Amino acid sequence: MKIVKIILTGCGGVGKEFLQLIADRSEEIKEKYGLDLVVSAAVDCCGAAIADSNSGLPVAELVDFVKKGNEVQTFSTYGKDGITGVEVIAQLDADALVEATPTNLIDGGAARGHVFEAIDKGMEIVSANKGPFVLFYKDVFKKAREKGCGLHISAATAAALPTLDVGIICLAGTRVSLAEGILNGTTNYILSEMRNKGTAYETALKDAQKLGIAETDPGYDVEGKDTANKIILIANRVFGKTLGLADIKVKGITKVTPEDIETATKNGKVIKLIGTAKILDNKIRLSVTPKAIDEKHPLALINGSQKAITYMTDTMGSITVTGGKSSPIGAAAAVLKDLINAFK
Repeated sequence: MKIVKIILTGCGGVGKEFLQLIADRSEEIKEKYGLDLVVSAAVDCCGAAIADSNSGLPVAELVDFVKKGNEVQTFSTYGKDGITGVEVIAQLDADALVEATPTNLIDGGAARGHVFEAIDKGMEIVSANKGPFVLFYKDVFKKAREKGCGLHISAATAAALPTLDVGIICLAGTRVSLAEGILNGTTNYILSEMRNKGTAYETALKDAQKLGIAETDPGYDVEGKDTANKIILIANRVFGKTLGLADIKVKGITKVTPEDIETATKNGKVIKLIGTAKILDNKIRLSVTPKAIDEKHPLALINGSQKAITYMTDTMGSITVTGGKSSPIGAAAAVLKDLINAFK
């Protein structure tokens, strides 16, 4: 039995669901994978709960506590007010960082410090947070290689959809020439409603917000930024590059009209917001744009808030993966999967 000591940073939606999965499935994970996943600390913005023994925190009690709206630093005798994530990582002897704080694409936020400190400690990095990897991938990757740390970020590249698992593991040994995907559920829902029901863009957006598919401020999604961040991370991991926001052209769906949808339909096409990474003239070209694709294309069949990715390879042909929950529990499940695969 291998004991894996974990520091969780971020106890929001994904963090809470991750703790719940650990509480519910720890015995199953021991039996199936030979891993004893121990949560040594759970950190949030105002403090942390830190275990006082090698057996870790009582996770079932902790998750019930935080799901009732309580803050981790007030949890029983384990709470420590005001301590930061970097301080916790520096002080504890842990094997893995699970980074689940909110994504910050301006300066990386607290996650930047968490990731670099954890790498300094030689920990495996499992992240649902895109920020440090989109903004500082070159530096993170270089430092992780020097320290022998693994970077596991599939939860940051379309949550439960196994984009990186397929691209890195399942296609190992192939030459991938193209990765293109529908990587944002909000935009796909809007475009699906516009095509299938003739709904106007603004109406489809409001419906998505009512259903909880779109945020109150949907700009990050509809302007293509979320898709851009995900395809950058996918390209870096699959093609072994260190690309960033300066390397991608981005166009969202805000100017797609019912007339555009109608014209595409008449021509046997379907408009989808596609994130693309392709090899052209021996360079990786990145783009995000609403694209009219043939209605027989695998991505044309993806409706509602579903997501999908297609890889083109030299020896295995075209591989498409679809589905996966777009939700905190879906992202938490991807985090748990990455954690298990890092240590099993």
